[in-house]
Amino acid sequence: MAATYGAVLFLGLLLGQNFADENSLTGRNTLLPLSIIDHSGKLQRLIDLIADNYVDSIGIDDLQDLAIDEIVAQLDPHSEYLRPNQALRQHETLEGSFEGIGIEYYILNDTLMTVGLIPGGPAQQAGMRVGDKLLAINGDTIAGSPLSKKMLEKKIRGRRGTAIEIAIHRNGVDLPLPLKVMRDRVEMSSIDAAYLVDSVTAYIKISRFGARTAEDFERSLRHLKKRGAQQLILDLRENGGGYFNAATALASHFFEDKQLIVYTEGAHEPRVDYYSSADGLFGDGELAVLIDENSASASEIVAGAIQDLDRGVIVGRRSYGKALVQEQFGFGDGSALNLTVARYYTPSGRCIQKSYDVRPDSLRHTAQLPLLGHSDTTAYTTTSGKRVYGGGGISPDVVVPADSNRASLLYRKIRQANFIETYVYGRLTKSVPTYSVENYLKGYFLPEAEYKGFLQYIRERGMEYSASEANTVKSMVRSDIEALLGRYYFGSEAFFKVKNRSDEVLAQALVALHGE
Repeated sequence: MAATYGAVLFLGLLLGQNFADENSLTGRNTLLPLSIIDHSGKLQRLIDLIADNYVDSIGIDDLQDLAIDEIVAQLDPHSEYLRPNQALRQHETLEGSFEGIGIEYYILNDTLMTVGLIPGGPAQQAGMRVGDKLLAINGDTIAGSPLSKKMLEKKIRGRRGTAIEIAIHRNGVDLPLPLKVMRDRVEMSSIDAAYLVDSVTAYIKISRFGARTAEDFERSLRHLKKRGAQQLILDLRENGGGYFNAATALASHFFEDKQLIVYTEGAHEPRVDYYSSADGLFGDGELAVLIDENSASASEIVAGAIQDLDRGVIVGRRSYGKALVQEQFGFGDGSALNLTVARYYTPSGRCIQKSYDVRPDSLRHTAQLPLLGHSDTTAYTTTSGKRVYGGGGISPDVVVPADSNRASLLYRKIRQANFIETYVYGRLTKSVPTYSVENYLKGYFLPEAEYKGFLQYIRERGMEYSASEANTVKSMVRSDIEALLGRYYFGSEAFFKVKNRSDEVLAQALVALHGE
């Protein structure tokens, strides 16, 4: 789902927090005592003294967490200490599976409304439908009262094989009996959309680099090639990264021969080179990669390899600029440390890490520490001799500026207030459409009267605007409403198909591929 809906749409029953980039699980699950990293024993002794002698009772776990937080805060912005629930959520997100019932919902007027079902998931198999409103869970009423994410998680999530009974309100009436749903492992693909833009051009959008991304990508691409795809647009916009190995596995599909894709190196990590496997599924087709300011780490590994080796054209806006690799170290209580252990370098040798400076003065004299946050500004050349630069992300070959209208104060207020979601789910989803998804994509555009109805809706809720402001945001709001409606009725892929109808970055990629 696009980032604009992230604050209000909980995918797959609370999949949880955004994944950290470039983690590779080590499998070490034993608790590392603080004395291991505190060679003098001073830190551990301090915690023990406080725990044993302080005037009030203090949990030693809380003290340890505070100490670890403070230590990690002195490092780079991407090293991170995760509490047990955070570590679990991150793991589930990147692994692409979780234990639950497989619905996507929106909280509308203190009621959970089902706005999506995971195909083949437990909820769909039990008979739940898009549009169902959840009244009670296991006999406990949840409709009509404020609902916290934590409370919902406690009621809905559970071990695989356990049952949950849900009272449903459907099409204006309460179902006579609750639906019994058996919790199970639910699989979530990292491929948001995969379809033919035209007769020869495939479009694949990847939301994150998880454990099954390369496998899902290969399956999607094989299907599109059978339908005639000869060119590919790979959309990595809004993709913040994921597993390092998932990025190298995906990039490997774009080369027929053995090529250096990326290499890593750190103070305690010797250089390691990562090569393509020399049997790429799309080793010779024309390729365009879409990036923006939120394309980071694993996305930049792929884009960097494509650009340095002159394998395709990069279209969009400069990427985020994260070239630090984290390794995850697990602790016995389920918490984990994502620690930066190396930098990665593109095939030409450039490091695209942007500058940062988070260390206090007391650490500036430590050997080599200040160098970590410095940006590489050296010029490099691709295999064809084209000049590229390190530091601050990947610069596209074809730059498409951001739509300045999206900076409109009115549009930002509309998005922050979730007015588009509440309007669509509350007013525009009353009946099932009689047309197909193909007819919807080709022929449905929000009527002018409906847009005026939306403007009246937000004004009734205290949002003032001028005629000029309403006209400025018109195309964006209409596109958002059309896409959300398409997603509600026809699935998540329809959302991106609708958005892509007016996507200038995609249009420029097509121009680059077709040589127009």
